[in-house]
Amino acid sequence: MLPILQVGDVLISPDILTEKFCCDLEACGGQCCVEGEAGAPVTLEEIDHLEEVLAEVWDDLSPKARAVINREGVSTIDPEGDLVTTIVNGKDCVFTCYGDVTTPAGTAHDCCLCATEKAFREGRTSWPKPISCYLYPIREKRLSNGTVALNYHRWKVCECAVRKGRELQLPVYRFLKEPLIRRFGQEWYDELVALADELRRQGML
Repeated sequence: MLPILQVGDVLISPDILTEKFCCDLEACGGQCCVEGEAGAPVTLEEIDHLEEVLAEVWDDLSPKARAVINREGVSTIDPEGDLVTTIVNGKDCVFTCYGDVTTPAGTAHDCCLCATEKAFREGRTSWPKPISCYLYPIREKRLSNGTVALNYHRWKVCECAVRKGRELQLPVYRFLKEPLIRRFGQEWYDELVALADELRRQGML
């Protein structure tokens, strides 16, 4: 079993290199946005972004979500003391919306979407969504010494993503190339890929 790895000042669970993952919206319907007991972890800077794009995504949100935002704002503090997005009925993130996703076969499939990411992909905004959502199934944790640790998070609603990732032989770090670069930079990601390639060359992956 591989030990904890390190790239720069970031500790990396080996699962991120060995496990396979690829979101399958047709199968799961976007359940990661509506399952769980708290909203998505956010930073103070991301709260500012959410408030900036709010007017653009407002019409995409449900009436219940709008009521929650009007009453509580876009963020709150969860029982563990972390900043998270507010939720509807103790479940759905307030920034969820529903729409059609086109499958590879060309058919439309209704699923839950992130309103801020939808607006970004449609060119209506310049910011996609909180990095905690963008990085999933990687969870980021800052340790007491200031070091950042990345862990692979297993969740039942993502079993279909694991199956699809295995079919495609797509490791987590490859699936999350874009968000990892956004979070840590191209140079850091290149070092991560080089580490994985070397471990594979040595027969350790």
